[in-house]
Order: sequence, then structure tokens, then C-alpha cells
Amino acid sequence: MDDELDTSKIKSWRSIITLIIFVITNIIVLFPFHIPIYVPRWLTNGLLDLLSAMRIIAPRTPPGPNDKQSIFVKLRFPLNFITAPLIADLFLLAILAIGRKEVHDGIVGADNINPIDIMVFFLTLAYIAISIDASGLIRYLAFKVLQKAGKVGHRLFFYLFIFFFGLGSFIGNDPIILSGTAFLAYMTRVSSNIVHPRAWIHSQFAIANIASAILVSSNPTNLVLAGAFKIKFIVYTANMIVPVVVTAIVLFPFLLYIIFADETLIPLSITMHELSEDQKKKAPVNPNIPNARGTAEEKEDADDNEGKQLSLEEIMNPFLDKKGASFGGIIMAATLITVLAINASGKEKPVFWVTLPAAFVMFCWDIVFGWLHRHDTREIAAKGRQEVEEAQAERNMRKREEEQQALSENMDPGILRSAQSEQYDASGLRHRSEHTDGDMSLKSTNSDIASKDDCGTPLSLSVLDDNEKFPALQPLGSVTMDSKHLAHATSPEALDSRQTTYTIDEEKWRYPNDQDHGPHTLVSLAADLHRWSQETFPTMTVVVSHMPFALVPFAFTMFILVQALVTKGWVPVFAYGWDHWVEKTGTVGSIGGMGFLSVILCNFAGTNIGTTILLSRVIQAWQKIHEVSGVPITDRTWWATVYSMALGVNYGAFSTAFSASLAGLLWRDILARKHIRVGSLEFARVNLPIIAISMVIGCAVLVGEVYIVRSDKPYVPA
Repeated sequence: MDDELDTSKIKSWRSIITLIIFVITNIIVLFPFHIPIYVPRWLTNGLLDLLSAMRIIAPRTPPGPNDKQSIFVKLRFPLNFITAPLIADLFLLAILAIGRKEVHDGIVGADNINPIDIMVFFLTLAYIAISIDASGLIRYLAFKVLQKAGKVGHRLFFYLFIFFFGLGSFIGNDPIILSGTAFLAYMTRVSSNIVHPRAWIHSQFAIANIASAILVSSNPTNLVLAGAFKIKFIVYTANMIVPVVVTAIVLFPFLLYIIFADETLIPLSITMHELSEDQKKKAPVNPNIPNARGTAEEKEDADDNEGKQLSLEEIMNPFLDKKGASFGGIIMAATLITVLAINASGKEKPVFWVTLPAAFVMFCWDIVFGWLHRHDTREIAAKGRQEVEEAQAERNMRKREEEQQALSENMDPGILRSAQSEQYDASGLRHRSEHTDGDMSLKSTNSDIASKDDCGTPLSLSVLDDNEKFPALQPLGSVTMDSKHLAHATSPEALDSRQTTYTIDEEKWRYPNDQDHGPHTLVSLAADLHRWSQETFPTMTVVVSHMPFALVPFAFTMFILVQALVTKGWVPVFAYGWDHWVEKTGTVGSIGGMGFLSVILCNFAGTNIGTTILLSRVIQAWQKIHEVSGVPITDRTWWATVYSMALGVNYGAFSTAFSASLAGLLWRDILARKHIRVGSLEFARVNLPIIAISMVIGCAVLVGEVYIVRSDKPYVPA
């Protein structure tokens, strides 16, 4: 028996542990959590002092005499889709369950699956697609669709359905989710009779993932599948386009008249708030420029008329970089056409040979365009930043005055004057002692790192502030009007002149110097560089920040884990099980079984990417079983299995768990930022009928397709 098909390996203890680790890893990916780690305070203080001495961070401020400190500092280590597979691979390496072969095959590639090529191809194409999105094209087109549909609810739902499907099939699901989700969040908010955005956001998420099944380039799962089975891109599209298009056509009336048949969700007539004449005349603002809208971003979060008006302005007066959108569209079209042509020609060349130069050209365009317009973007950012700073300072002063007034109403005047005098003296001393790099030190790394923690940062120090006092971490140029400075501004001696005092301090903070703020650190320089990049190259900076870089370590580590299952005999076991199923159920059973299995595994086997990697290896092992036995698989059954898996791993993204795809995690986070909370149970409850209908339609069409265009002749590998 072929060594790769030897199932006796599963009896060894290393093989059993490998399977257990694989299952545990996928459970953690599905349900991420944090592990508390308690570290002696002297160790963390020593580390922070060392980093300070190396000018990486600013010096920490020693605790005051009344500050109580615990002996240990609690760190929160996240276990998620990035850290869990990595730790699993390292553990298997440590116990010698895997070695150089598994790591090599999981990164460089084996059996026609080349992870490095796939990742480079996907990331470079993603840069072009996200750059098109950053130009404002998707929001602008969505606005035009909104205008075209008028206020007729069902017609607008249909137009947006077609719009998201058409655009998603061309540039993939990620750009649709990036801009389309935000657009729908604004649109449903400014409508007075759409009670809940459920119908709009869930339909958009489903159709974006359905559309991504048409082109190989639209989804990394398609890249893995096409590479594993040597499918030419044009052949893949030719086989997938009919089931996918029919799915979209039949699904629409189900969504409109059955699943979301509620006028509070999709009204017959949509009542929208109207823009004022002044708002209509405003020039649209580039959202890629930091603080471009000033305080409008904060105000639109409020659930009042002003907030709704600002949200309406976002969708009814959208920004569009016409040159960037046109150039990006040309680059994307030329890239896809060239990739399809070269792939169809049969030349064995990596497809990223086309996408990498194209992405570089797009990157150069973003850089040059940003540099030529740097004066305008910097001026817009400076004005917006000043508006935000002034609003923040005004709020802080008003809050402090209210506190002083409340204090004066409940205290003896003599005691109050004494307290104010002491507070003034203390604030002056504290101001002098803490102003040694107050803009760029480590106090608010807590909030910054905590926010990163939600995005999957490997290590969070969000609780390092247990009774620890650090100076504030803010970009240079921000105004830090904390209670100590405000105590000085609102003291009896300074009440009449606090506006002058604020103006002087504002200038100091906007134009810091080493004498006032101490020496620069690596953290402060990095913050300065990031802000300079945002203001000078806004499009490039935004595109890079939205790139799916987290996919790279996740995909590589999952490839290695699946390769471990191959070498430890588990994939052959699964392949024999699949072979028995197909023998009993035939071609129709292979479509139904693989479609069901791929959707279920998307939720429990490391997202749809992990599922594609695992099932591709299983099908490859299934083919080897028949090669050894001499009993060929029929051409009809083989391609029925492969394309039903393609349907399942694309559609499975909108099934029962956010972690069924990285797009689902992105979609949830964007909605949360727009104050729309979608719970796990709601996500599963709403999606279950959608995925059931979609898979039944897609698989039924695929059955007819394979019986028409395929035969019972033996399958011959390419």
C-alpha cells in the first residue's frame, strides 16, 4: 500500500495527539478567548525601564505615595485564529509529531497546492480591489442605485441585490463588505420607517459571498481549490457561473417575500430624511484623510436629528476620486483579463507574476497622487484636527466648571478656596514634572493596546494600568487637557484668561520641541510617521490598513496542521470514509454529501479556508485510493464532488458562525463600529434558512449540469 494511504499510523500516540490538537485548535478559532497571565510587577517595571532607556518608549511616571500597587500585573494573552494554530504547530514540533517535511509542504507547497503563490496572488489582487474601494467608487455607485430606485422599498432592495452581486463577482467579497456594509448601516439609520437593518445587512453579506464563487480570484478558497485540482480559471468560472447565478435569481424572492416579509424590515415606501440646501452645496469630504470631517464623526454617533443628518450626508453626498477609480478599474480589468488569458494558455507560470506588477503600479499611483495633492490633504487634516481639539478642550473645561460649581454648592467657601489653592499649586507642580514627553509616553497604551487586542494582536497589556501611572500616549499635535491642566485654567486667578491660556498651550502642543516634551522615542516617531503618512498619502495608508494580512499567518499555520493530518494517516481515513459514502449514494450523493460537509466544516474547521485545505487533501487522497485499486472514478462523480465543495466553502461563509470566514469577522466588526450589534445566535438564526435555500438551489442546478456536460467515462487527471 502507498505510504501516504497507510491508515495504521493513526494508532501511534503522536498521531492521536495530532488529531486532538487539530480539533482543539479549530474550537478555539470558533470561540476565541484570553488567558490571564500574572507577572511580577518588578519584572514588568524593569522591562518598561529597559525599553525607556533604549528610547523605545517614554519614561514611566513613578507612582504617588498614596497609590497602592499589587505585587503582580495581569496580562491578557489572546487565543484566536492567529495565535491558536501557531501554538498548535509549535507544540507538534516540540513533541516531534511534525518535522521539516510538514512545515515545508505547508508553506512552500505540495500536491499542486502552493501556499506562498496563493497568498501573494490574493494579497496583490486585494490591494487593487481595496484601492478601488478607497477611491469611493463603491459608495458612489451605491448612492446612484439609491437615487435610481427612489423611495420604493422593494425596488431599492432589488437594485442593491443586483448591484452587490455584480460588483462582488468582479472584485470579490471583501471590498463589498468594507464599503457596502457601512453604506447600508447609514442608509437604514436615516430611514424613519426601517425599524431594523437585519434584512439589508444579512442579504448583502449572503449575496457578496455567493458572488465570490464565480471567479477564482474573488476568494482565496477558490485559489486553493483551483490549484489543488489543476483547474484553469476560465474552466472553473464556466462550471460555477450557472449554479451561482441561478442561486441568486431564486434566492431573491425568498429573501423578499418569505425570510424578510415584514414591512418594518423592507417597507413598501421608504421615508428618508432630507438634506438641507447648505448640505447639498457642500463639497464631499475624502474620508481617507484623518479628521477630514472634524467633529462630524463624533456627532453622527448620537441618536438625534443632527446625527442622522450627518449620516445622511455620508450617503447622499459621497466622495469620489474619479481619477483613482478610473485608473484602478482599468488596472483591475487588465489584470483579470491577463490572468485568465495566461492561465487558459496552459503555461505553467505563477499567476502572481501578473498581479504583483499590477499591484505595484497601483501602489505607485496612490503614492504619486497623494504626493501631488499633499498640501491640500494636510491642510484639510490640520483644520479638522484643530476643530476636534477645540471641541475636546471645550468639553473638558465645561465639565470641570460643572464639577467646581457642584463642589462650591456643597462646601464651605473657606474650605473651597483652600482646596482650589492647593489644587492650583499641585497642578502647577504636576504640569512641570509630567510635561517631559507628555504627548508621547506610555500612559494610554492601555486603551491603544486594548483596541488592538480586539483585532487579534498576539499580546495585550491592557491591564498594565493597575494603580500604575503613566503619562499620556497621543500623537504629537493633540491637545491633552486633563483635569490637572483644567484645574489651572478654571482656578479663580485664571478664569478670565483661560481662553488665552488654552491658545498658548495649544500652540505648544501642536508644535512640540524637545525642551518641552523631552527626547523623542521610537513610539513617538512611529506615531509621527503614521500621522504624516495619513496626511500625505491618505489612500495608500487606508488601503494598507485594510489589507487582510492576518490571513497569511493563519493560512500557513492551517496548511501545516492539515499536512500533519496527512502524514499521520488521518486524511486517508477520512478519504476511505468518503469513498464508502460515494459508493453507496453515487453522483447525487457526492454532491449533497460534499455540499453539506463543506458548509458544516466551515464553522468547525478553521473557517472556509481551513475547510478548503482539509477537503482538498481528502479528495486528493480519495483519488489515490482509486489509482491504487485500479477502479477509476467517473468523470461525472469527480467533478460533481469538486464543484459541490466549491459551492459549500463559498456559501458556508454565511451559515452559523462569524468565524466561518474571515469576511464574517470583518463584517461583524464594521457593524459594531456603526453601533449595530449582531449576536451569534441571531447570526445563526437568520442565516440558517438563507444557507439552506442557497445550497439546495446550487446543488440541484449542479446535479443537472454534471449530468448534461459530464459522462461516466473514467476521470483522467490533468
